[in-house]
Amino acid sequence: MSAARTGTAALGRDAAGVPVRGLTVLYDAECGLCTHLRDWLVRQPQLVPLELVPAGSAPARARFPGLDHAATLEEVTVVGDAGQVYRGARAWIVVLWALREHRPLAHRLSTPAGTGLARGAVLAAAKWRGAQWGGRSYRRADGWSYHPDRGWTHGPRSCSGGTRPTG
Repeated sequence: MSAARTGTAALGRDAAGVPVRGLTVLYDAECGLCTHLRDWLVRQPQLVPLELVPAGSAPARARFPGLDHAATLEEVTVVGDAGQVYRGARAWIVVLWALREHRPLAHRLSTPAGTGLARGAVLAAAKWRGAQWGGRSYRRADGWSYHPDRGWTHGPRSCSGGTRPTG
């Protein structure tokens, strides 16, 4: 699959048309749905190697210093080995493309009609994530918080001993 440009510069390189030989999937390690999908992905036979890295983590920031790491916590982001950046529905399509048993589905989803279906699935997953928070604030142990009216903010680390307080 060639690099599908998403309106975001590909980490300072022109990666359009460069073959994808490896993908890094940035996922929210504090999200139950995201970690479930991470576990599922590592069990799948891969045609293109996937490396799963927690979004916003020190390793993610070190590997991709030009990336908006706050945005990677809000929207699934996949980075190709040549600097290609995929977000949202395009990210899920490229991940499916990397999996042996799901590549045909990825090709169907890459059509105009299929992309709309993929976008709907990503929006449904985002709505499910939002429902898990019950519309309340969500605080992570690393100091990031989500407030429905303000979005993501960063403050002092939680002192709750590893549990996620809600407020």
